[in-house]
Amino acid sequence: MQISAILALLVIGAVLGCVLGIANQYLRVEEDNRISDVTEMLPGANCGGCGYPGCAGFAGALVEGEASKVSACVVSNQETREKIANYLNETPGPDGKTVNVSI
Repeated sequence: MQISAILALLVIGAVLGCVLGIANQYLRVEEDNRISDVTEMLPGANCGGCGYPGCAGFAGALVEGEASKVSACVVSNQETREKIANYLNETPGPDGKTVNVSI
């Protein structure tokens, strides 16, 4: 009796594992790499002075086109702002489009 219960659990686990593996292939959400790149370029103060929840939120807003001025980050210096603006204006995303932001 116990062996059949163990075998049943192993079969159920294997089937569910296969279902999860297949679902992972078709339901994967790919993040735009530019968000993590811009987050690394920002100062990392997570102060919220830009109006977004931390540097990652501001980076996401810049990449998605919600924010258009890098100068909203009051902690960053001019060199960092220029670097971010140049990066976003020149680097295309997965869709092949660039983001037009100003300093």
